[in-house]
Amino acid sequence: MRSAVRKLRAGAAVTAVALLAACGSGQSGEIVPPQPNAVVRPPDPVPRPTPESVRANELGDVPVLMYHRITPTPRSVYDRSPEDFRAELERLAAEDYVPVTATEYATGRFDIPAGKHPVVLTFDDGSISQFTLDSAGEPAAGTAIRILLDVAAAHPGFRPVATCYVNNPPFEEPGGRRGLGWLHEHGFEIGNHTLDHENLGRASEAEVRHQIAGMQRLIADAVPGAQVRSIALPLGVHPDDERLAGDGSAEGVAYHYESVMLVGSNPAPSPWSADFDPANVPRIRSQGPAGQDAQYGSAVWLDKLATDPGRRYTSDGDPDRVSAPAGGSTEPSAAVGDRLYRY
Repeated sequence: MRSAVRKLRAGAAVTAVALLAACGSGQSGEIVPPQPNAVVRPPDPVPRPTPESVRANELGDVPVLMYHRITPTPRSVYDRSPEDFRAELERLAAEDYVPVTATEYATGRFDIPAGKHPVVLTFDDGSISQFTLDSAGEPAAGTAIRILLDVAAAHPGFRPVATCYVNNPPFEEPGGRRGLGWLHEHGFEIGNHTLDHENLGRASEAEVRHQIAGMQRLIADAVPGAQVRSIALPLGVHPDDERLAGDGSAEGVAYHYESVMLVGSNPAPSPWSADFDPANVPRIRSQGPAGQDAQYGSAVWLDKLATDPGRRYTSDGDPDRVSAPAGGSTEPSAAVGDRLYRY
């Protein structure tokens, strides 16, 4: 029995050698020793498009769009129907716009792909037509935030972000903890719109401070750790001392804002432009192509930017560089320094 086992083992060894010779030999029949593992090099990264190829212009204009109520029954030029709002977002996505927050825009700290254009979506007053949570804790159907999320899901790259400027109570929720907490957790920016939507041009200095610092406190209490870095002036009106809109304190609360939003009627300058004034950022009212002052509304302005693409901000895809065509009429700000690339 042991002799038979030895014969079986010997036969298996001969077979293994034969298999190695068959698999690892060249034409001479010699066994080729194992080769070390070849180095697997990662594929070369896809090169970024050149600024020239996408006609980058990071000194161009940025549309900062202003929304109020989103309602099936619009009653003023400040109202949009859910269908019109969705259509405008679909247009922005189709025309290669990418939403950024007010603070991302004002600080220039946004990174969008080459050839794309930043757009800032802003919502004033904190109405429930803009945002409210349903029983499942999700943005309710038909609200602006729900529509924005749905459009973004259908268009990868169209960021579902916006800046919501709120009064007291925000979205009709006393304290605002649930709603403001959801917005903050999902990447939306919360901005100040004063406690009572006060016309700051008619208010005393003490009242201006109270209105702004009071809303600052409410937001901070609702969302501990949230930074409030932007304010939209009710009616677009500055206080007599314009500096108080962006910097001040009252009742133990200090505030400082990177941007102060007006009502406006035209696109805003690039944050890298010498014309950029963070204390006076113009906005464009969302509006269709007809109606009162439609020439200053979003439909008309988006048409103008589409027919004159060299006017709008077009990203070069490199957040560490500011690209613009040579001979352009817009001068860069001093902050650009040696990052400016002209072509």
